[in-house]
Amino acid sequence: MFTLTGFGDEISPDLNEQLDLLQSEGINHLDLRGVEGKNVLDLSDAEAERVRSELERRGCAVSAIASPIGKIQIDEPFAPHLERFRRALDLAEFFHAPFIRVFSFYVPAGQATRYRAAVMERMLALAEAADGRPVTIGHENEHAIYGDIPERCLDIIRTVNRPQWCTIFDPANYVLDGVRPYTDGYPLLVDSIAYLHIKDAVAVTRKIVPAGEGDGQVREVLSDLKRRGFDGFLSLEPHLSHAGSSGGRTAPDLFRGAIRALKAIVETLP
Repeated sequence: MFTLTGFGDEISPDLNEQLDLLQSEGINHLDLRGVEGKNVLDLSDAEAERVRSELERRGCAVSAIASPIGKIQIDEPFAPHLERFRRALDLAEFFHAPFIRVFSFYVPAGQATRYRAAVMERMLALAEAADGRPVTIGHENEHAIYGDIPERCLDIIRTVNRPQWCTIFDPANYVLDGVRPYTDGYPLLVDSIAYLHIKDAVAVTRKIVPAGEGDGQVREVLSDLKRRGFDGFLSLEPHLSHAGSSGGRTAPDLFRGAIRALKAIVETLP
């Protein structure tokens, strides 16, 4: 079963404005990344308590702590970053979030092989920090990090080799890196996919578009997942107004359109 969630901070920094739109479309989960102008990892304990109270009042659950962990250069100091990851682990438990999103570090262009050992050392350190915690760590493919193509994403999954480590599959990010998501990426990673970020992109223009309007092969991916009995989250991350390395923005009307585009695909799957 597909459960819809979304990056509400693309709509507004205000939590209630985020929830107003999502819940008006029947979505009662949130990918918690930014709220009140802060990254979730920068919330104080008191601020996190206020956010949790409001989510509980509104009947909305956190599907993932959408952390920026792993979105630093491979040669930046790692110890402070590992401490931020420990904060993410604590927040996941605090918000009862089943997932934490991570990345696999920016590496110099064309030098992924050279930096593989350093990447894996850091990914294994993250995995060890998460051992025994009641959360699944999801690695997302992203442009210019080590895991920007399917083969290296699979390398991470196999090297970390933990049941609580999964793939977050982002079709649009693959398109922007010259990969056909369903044809070339999905077969390698399907067994590890537990979460999807839903946005689409046109390969030639590199324009981000709603699901089904680009080359992301979203329908093909979702059709096969449904056939396999997939039970997990589809997270709206439309990036229709702005896309950047730390997140994106989508005007409310465009975000609503992105939700409805995804619903139209899901509702017509065989």
